[in-house]
Order: sequence, then structure tokens, then C-alpha cells
Amino acid sequence: MDHVVHHTPLRTSATTNQRTEKNVYFKMENQQKTGAFKFRGASYKLMRLTEEELACGVITASAGNHAQGLALAAHKLGVKATIYMAEATPEAKVEATRGYGAQVVLTGESFQEAYEAALEHQKKCGATFVHPFDDYDIMAGQGTVALEMLEQESRIDTIIVPIGGGGLISGIAVAAKSVNPDIKVIGVQAASAAAMYTAYHKGVVEKLDKVSTIAEGIAVKQPGEKTVPLIRHYVDDVITVSEAEIANAMVTMLQRGKTLVEGAGAAALAGLLSHNDQIDSRHCGVIVSGGNFDIGKIGDVQSLANQLKPERSRNTVVL
Repeated sequence: MDHVVHHTPLRTSATTNQRTEKNVYFKMENQQKTGAFKFRGASYKLMRLTEEELACGVITASAGNHAQGLALAAHKLGVKATIYMAEATPEAKVEATRGYGAQVVLTGESFQEAYEAALEHQKKCGATFVHPFDDYDIMAGQGTVALEMLEQESRIDTIIVPIGGGGLISGIAVAAKSVNPDIKVIGVQAASAAAMYTAYHKGVVEKLDKVSTIAEGIAVKQPGEKTVPLIRHYVDDVITVSEAEIANAMVTMLQRGKTLVEGAGAAALAGLLSHNDQIDSRHCGVIVSGGNFDIGKIGDVQSLANQLKPERSRNTVVL
């Protein structure tokens, strides 16, 4: 994988460390090819497919980042890719996916509707379906994020990870604990799209009726069948953050870190800032999972961030 994906940087900030009373390490997957970690899993999955499977083309559904990752991976191999995405997917993600040569179909209000439509089309066209998260090869590819982090900083004792369907955190948790079983892995979900939170804490896998969050990359109505057991076994906790907390983390990264991140990419930082007192860590890794954000919506994000109550924002840090 080293010759395929970028070895992304691990950034630190003395001010963040001081404010959180932790040594914090940001794994900058927003600087990965296609602007998100998803290229890792997509590339590894296609490397595992047979020539016959590749010849049929690939098809998937995506909130946007998996779409770009799969589109680029398919383009490099000369494979036809068809991508289904929700109608509300940010235009930047849609155009980037088309730019990599994939056919894009916009349908439904969320990932779930796009996913169901993609499955129906797959039955007709015979393309190889590449699930964005509920696939062991996809998870293994995403797990390389953790292996890189621990090569860059072996003292990391906790890794905070955004969760949508659970592919990233599953791969990270398995990989990290294969290196050091004592590492804690904490997942962060948007409170308005908390299907995995419910599955983890209540043991009930439910399909949400609706999800609405600025972190569209983790706006999944139903967690994966394969990811849930892994998360229950390997992940130490799952927490939620509000829309205002996600927006605050996005603005903080932009204003102080000079780094553009999308909602999902800021979720882990939001989790650290809003739950800092409950996270027992000396060397804390934070996954900045993606940076594919529609800059035209930054005003909306700033307005959301301004809604954060003072008592919840006192842990806000300057990077």
C-alpha cells in the first residue's frame, strides 16, 4: 500500500496540548489522495479483486468520499466505476468523483437510499459491488491509518475516530490493538445520526428514519452487519457530538490550524473538545478523516458554531 497511498503527516500543537492537558496528535487524512482516508480502503479492495471481477466494472453507494476513493482507484486500473450518491451530496464531492472518470447517479435523501438504488442496479448490470464500509478488505485498508500513526508516534495510548457505518474505526481498532492491546479506541458520532452509538451502548441495531447533519460523511442510517460485532469487541467507547460542536471544531481547524476539514473530518476533534474531561489519555491521536468541504457553506458552519453554549465551549482550543 505504501506505493499507492500518501503517508499522511501527524501534526501536533503546543496550545492544544496545554488546553486539553494531553499530547494530541492529528492524523491528517484530509491530505490523503482524493482528500480523505477512503482511498486506502478502495485501493486495497480493488487490489484484492480478480481480473474477472474488475472486468465487470465496479459499483457502489457513497456519502461522497468513498465515491472519490473508488473512482480514482478504478481509474488507475482502467476499470469502469458507477457511483450512487444522495441528492444532497456536496457539489464538490460530486464533481470530483466525475472528474476521476466515474459515472455518478444522484438519488434519495441519504446514503441509505443511494445504497438501495445501487444494489438494485447492480443486479441488472452485473458490476462488482464495493461496499463503502461493511467489507473486511475495506476495513483492512482503512486500518493502515492506525499502523502509520503508531509508526510515527509509538506513545499514542488513545485514538479518537469518527464513525458512520463503522469501517474506519473497525480497521483502526483491529490494527492498533494488534500492535498494542492496551490502546484505547473511542468512536465519535453525530448525535443526529447515532445509529452505531445506539447499537454499541444498547445492543440494538436500528435503522434510523432520518439523518441530518453537517457531517454528511458519517450520516448513515444503519450500521454495518460486519462492523457492529468488531466495534463491540475492539472499541472502548462511542460518544456523540452536537452539530454546534462539530461546526466549532471545523472553524477551529480553519481559523487556527489553517486547515480545511469537512464535518466528518472534524468529528473526532469535536469529541475530544466536548468530552475532554472524560478522556483519560496522555498521548491522544485524533483522526482528521477528510477535507472535502463545500467552501460556499462556511457561513452556515460559522453560524452553527456560534450557537455553542459557553459551558460546552470552554474546552475550545487554539491550534
